[in-house]
Amino acid sequence: MENPFPHIVSDPEILNGKPCIVGTRISVELIMEWLGTGGTVETIAAKHPLLNAELVMEAIRYAARFAKNEIIIEVQTAA
Repeated sequence: MENPFPHIVSDPEILNGKPCIVGTRISVELIMEWLGTGGTVETIAAKHPLLNAELVMEAIRYAARFAKNEIIIEVQTAA
């Protein structure tokens, strides 16, 4: 089976194992934060010379795939 995310790595020695773009210290989480604050694929890719639109899109697809498996637990606190 082919790896659908060949440019995403998780190494305990880099960012404590957070998934990031291979050869960088740019995490998938950081890319998602940039998107959440109004960044576009193009502006995010332009922020770092080792990024391009394809790598940013791969990070977005990676985050989307793993968000599908997220379990949301509602916690109620006493008023």
